[in-house]
Amino acid sequence: MSSESTFLVELGCEELPPFALEPLSRAFADSLKANLAAADIAHGDVHAFATPRRLAVKIEKLASQQPDRDVERLGPAVAAAFRDGKPTKAAEGFASSLGVTVDDLMTIETDKGPRIGYRSQRKGEATTTLLPQMIEQAIAGLPVPKYMRWGASRTAFSRPVHWLVALYGTEVVPATALELTSGRTTLGHRIHCEAPIELANADEYETVLEQKGYVIADAARRSAIIRQQVETEAQQTGGHAVIDDDLLQEVTGLVEWPVALTGSFDERFLEVPQECLISSMKANQKYFHLLDANGQLLPKFITIANLESRDPAQVVAGNERVIRPRLADAAFFFETDRRSTLDSRRAGLEDVVFQRRLGTLADKSRRIEVVAAEIANRIGGEPTHARRAAQLAKCDLNTEMVLEFPELQGIMGTYYAREDGEPADVAEAIQQQYLPRFAQDSIPSSKTGVALALADRLDTLTGIFGIGQRPTGAKDPFALRRATIGVLNIIIKGEYDLDLRELLQIAVDQHTSLDGDNNAVLVNDVLDYMLERLRGWAADEGISAEVYQSVRARNVTRPLDFARRLQAVKAFNEREEARALAAANKRVGNILAKLEGGVPTTNVDPTLFEHKAEQALLDALTVLEAETAPMFAEARYNEALDRLATLREPVDAFFEDVMVMAEDEKIRNNRLALLARLHALFLAVADISLL
Repeated sequence: MSSESTFLVELGCEELPPFALEPLSRAFADSLKANLAAADIAHGDVHAFATPRRLAVKIEKLASQQPDRDVERLGPAVAAAFRDGKPTKAAEGFASSLGVTVDDLMTIETDKGPRIGYRSQRKGEATTTLLPQMIEQAIAGLPVPKYMRWGASRTAFSRPVHWLVALYGTEVVPATALELTSGRTTLGHRIHCEAPIELANADEYETVLEQKGYVIADAARRSAIIRQQVETEAQQTGGHAVIDDDLLQEVTGLVEWPVALTGSFDERFLEVPQECLISSMKANQKYFHLLDANGQLLPKFITIANLESRDPAQVVAGNERVIRPRLADAAFFFETDRRSTLDSRRAGLEDVVFQRRLGTLADKSRRIEVVAAEIANRIGGEPTHARRAAQLAKCDLNTEMVLEFPELQGIMGTYYAREDGEPADVAEAIQQQYLPRFAQDSIPSSKTGVALALADRLDTLTGIFGIGQRPTGAKDPFALRRATIGVLNIIIKGEYDLDLRELLQIAVDQHTSLDGDNNAVLVNDVLDYMLERLRGWAADEGISAEVYQSVRARNVTRPLDFARRLQAVKAFNEREEARALAAANKRVGNILAKLEGGVPTTNVDPTLFEHKAEQALLDALTVLEAETAPMFAEARYNEALDRLATLREPVDAFFEDVMVMAEDEKIRNNRLALLARLHALFLAVADISLL
C-alpha cells in the first residue's frame, strides 16, 4: 500500500518582476498538478507560494508511488492470427514483441470482432522517481515574460537563479533544473537572515521561513497583512487610505517582510491637482495615498518597507526626501502647462499622427466635432458645447503633465479647460470622453460628455474598419472591442434611444480619406460587429444565446431597444406557454418560407373558414393586434409578450383541427394569410421560433 508525504519544490532567484509573480506561481502549481494527474498519483491540497526571491509549490498527502495498472495490448484479428488452429507469423510476431509466447495470449472481444491480446499488470513507479522530470518540465514551461542570461552560462530565466529545494517528506528529491541541483537549503530575507536555512522536512516550509527567515511566503497572506497595516496606519492619521488593487499587487510582489510606515510632504504641493500628486506617488514610489472625510488628498502617504528598521524615522525621512522632488516635478509641469490655454494647443495636434491612413489627431478632432454635435442634438444636449468639447478633447495630450503621466489624459484637460473659463459641461466632457473605461465603470454624466464619448469611439471604429484592420481573435491593437462595449454601455445604461446605423453612417461620412463607394458596406460591417458584442452583454445579464439570437434575427439597430427586447423575451421564455408558441411559430415560419410566390397578402376572409378553430384564432389575433400596437410603439415588450402568451390555446386548437395546405386554393391561401398575421405579431418583438 502506498504511503503519503508532503512534497515541496522551491526555486530561488534574484528579485522577480512583481506583476510576473502571480502568473508564474499559478503556472508552476498547475504544471505539477497536471503531471501528477497524468501519472495517476493521488495527492491532497496544493499550495503555491511566491515572493520576489522565490517560487514554490507544496503538495500535501502525495502518494509515494503510482498505483499498479492493468495493461491491455491488442493484436491482430483471430482469423489472421490462426490458420487451421495453428498460430500464424502475425500471432508469433505479436507475442514476440511483448516478450511472451503465443500460449500466453487470449481472445478479446472488440467492436471490430475478436482479436488476440495480452493482459498484464504494470507495477506503479515510485513518486520520487517521477518527480525530477516533473520539476524540470514545470520550471522549463514557466511563462517567463522576458528571459535573461547571466555570467558565462547559457541558462536563461527571468532573473538569475541561485538555489533549488526539492523535498518529499524528509527526503531530498534528486532533481536538476536551470543548472541547479536540488537540496534542502533555502535562503531567507536579504537583511534579516544572512545564514542559509536547512529544511528538515517539507511540512515546515512556511513556518521556518517566517520564524527564522523573516519571509512570508504566501502572497495572499502577505497582501492581506499589507492591507491591514495600511488601514491601521491610516486610522492613526485620521485619514482614509485608498488601496488600489493593482498597486497592492505590485507592492506585495516587491516585499517579503512588509512593514507599513507613514510619511508626509509639504502642504504647498496640494495646490497641484490631487490626481497629479497621486499618480506621482503611485507610479514612482509605490505609495498609498490618504484622503480626508471630504475626499481631499492629505499631505501624507504610506510606504511599505521590506524590513523592520531599528530606526523607522530614518526610513520615513528617506522616503520623504525622495518624494519631494517627484512632487516638485508635478508642480512644475502644472505651472508650465497653465501658461498656455488648452485652445492654443490645438495647432500642435496637426503634428501628432493618430493613424497613418486616417490622419492626425487634429483630423480626428474635426471628424468627432461633427459627429458629437449631431449626437448632442439627438439626445437633447447642446450641439455647440459638444463641438467645443471635441475641439479641445485631445489637446491635453500635448501638455507636459500628460506626457509624464499618460494616465492623466482627460483629467488634466478638464482642469485646464476650467481655468480657461470654458463652459462647465465642456470641461467635464474632456475627462468623461474616456468613460466607461471598463465594463462596470460609470458612464458620462452630462449629455456633452455622452456625445463626445460616443463620437470618439465611433470615429475610431469606422476608421480602423475602413482601412481593413478589424480585430481578430488574437489581436485588437486599437481596442475596438472595448470601444464597442463602451458605446453599448453608454446607450443602454443612459437609456438613449439612438440608432447605431444612423450614427455610424454619420461617422463614416466624415472619413473623406476612405473609399466613399464602400461606405454602405463599411457601415454594415461595423454595425454587425457592434451588435455581435451585445451577445456578451446579454450573457452577463443571464440571457441565453437563443434569446439573443431571436432578437438579433429582427435586425434591430437601436441598442436600447435591443436590450429591452432581450429582457422581455428572456421573461417570456421562462413562461410555460413559451415552448408551445415557439414551436408553433417555427412551424408557421417553415410553412411560409416554402411557399412559391411568397406569403399571400390577401385579407383573411371569415366566410372561407371551415372550422371553429380558424375563427377563434382570428378573433384572438384581432383583439391582440389592437391591444399590443401601442405597447410595441412604446417599447413595452414585456406587456406585449404577456398578452401574446394567451394565444397558446387558440394556436394549439388551430393546428390540431385545421389542415393548412388544403386542396382548395382560396381556403389554403386564407389559412396561410391567417398564419402570416400570427407570425408577424410575434416578429414585432423577436423571432421566437428560435427559442
